[in-house]
Amino acid sequence: MGFLQGKRALIVGVASKRSIAWGVAEAMHREGAKLAFTYQTEKLKSRVQQIAEVCESDIMIPCDVAFDRQIEDTFVQLGEHWDNYDILVHSVGFAPREQLVGDYLDAVTREGFQIAHDISSYSFAALAKAGRSMMSGRNGALLTLTYMGSVRAMPSYNVMGLAKASLEANMRYMAQSLGPEGHRVNAISAGPIKTLAAAGISRFRKMLDHVRGTAPMRRVVTIEEVGNVAAFMCSDLASGVTGEITFVDAGYNILGMAELSEANTSA
Repeated sequence: MGFLQGKRALIVGVASKRSIAWGVAEAMHREGAKLAFTYQTEKLKSRVQQIAEVCESDIMIPCDVAFDRQIEDTFVQLGEHWDNYDILVHSVGFAPREQLVGDYLDAVTREGFQIAHDISSYSFAALAKAGRSMMSGRNGALLTLTYMGSVRAMPSYNVMGLAKASLEANMRYMAQSLGPEGHRVNAISAGPIKTLAAAGISRFRKMLDHVRGTAPMRRVVTIEEVGNVAAFMCSDLASGVTGEITFVDAGYNILGMAELSEANTSA
């Protein structure tokens, strides 16, 4: 019996089998959780349907987190299948493509800044608020996905770094707000992974190569590895953990600088 047996999880943001959210869904399904999924657009519906079928789920709900009405309707429709749920996984992040190219100040605009923060950060709080009553009395777990660009400047990550910093602060305030109700709120900071979302980041392949050559484990991580940690964090095994950011990045976050070559260390 898996350690999520008897749990119900809503996965928001799965887009394909190349997404981190798929790794999370796969791990949670393996550990016995019942899953429900949202999809953003009709174009993505068929992809999400394939994932839902693999996870033995027939619950698919349209939800574009840019619209409050769709967020509210998500839980109305979820209530037609379940009378409560235990886990919310928020795997949502977006900035217009032109915001993720070149120098930060050259790229950033008021509209791009607002969109990145609205979709990538505010949506987590909006989903938690809309689904709060369905989680009542369940000792629930809420999880979001972030990246180290929130605390360190990364090439071309630009306004998404600011949005992830907002998301992490959002997570901590949510943990404080929901803690008295028995709910936990945490984040996973995953290392760079070749997903559909990452394809929009300029020079992303070079970022992967850099991590492979620099991280203590000399490799990048997989969506399966992130999924395993997510399943644990949302289980009762992590019942004393809230407001935390857990790194799953082959150790890259611990480094102050890359190891110096002999050529660079010569006097």
